Amino acid sequence: MNIDDIIGFVSDLDGVLTLTPGPGDEWPELSWGDAFFYYSPDGVVPANVQPFATVVTKNYPGDEASRLDRPGTFRVNIHAGKEDFTRLLGRAPRDAAETDIDPAVEDTAIAHPVYGTAGWLAVVNPASKTEAVIRELLGTAYRLARARYERRADSSRG
Repeated sequence: MNIDDIIGFVSDLDGVLTLTPGPGDEWPELSWGDAFFYYSPDGVVPANVQPFATVVTKNYPGDEASRLDRPGTFRVNIHAGKEDFTRLLGRAPRDAAETDIDPAVEDTAIAHPVYGTAGWLAVVNPASKTEAVIRELLGTAYRLARARYERRADSSRG
């Protein structure tokens, strides 16, 4: 499973906005080459909303534990939510910091090294062991993001 596979799978979901920053656009240089997925049926990057999944190709400040500076290394990050996080890892997100798994381990679903306590899962260089679970979790994250969007839209209508 490569970056293009992930981007293609998520981008094909109805109402998804895939943001892939690059040179010459308004996004910070650090984000170039990465992908950010939002539920946004109007095609506009939502204000004050986190993406429901990302693909990152490099270390970010404070998030170096996965060692994404290795050649050919990337990480898919998925806001799995409490239920799927707990089902997959056998512990609640608030307990995510209590692990001895190396955040650089490949093809293994782990608590995100920074955002695990918020229900985010991560996989470095996903391959055959994690392809099915990544597709499942991306579907769940998409449905959760869509439901949040619809709740906000309903509450703004009064």
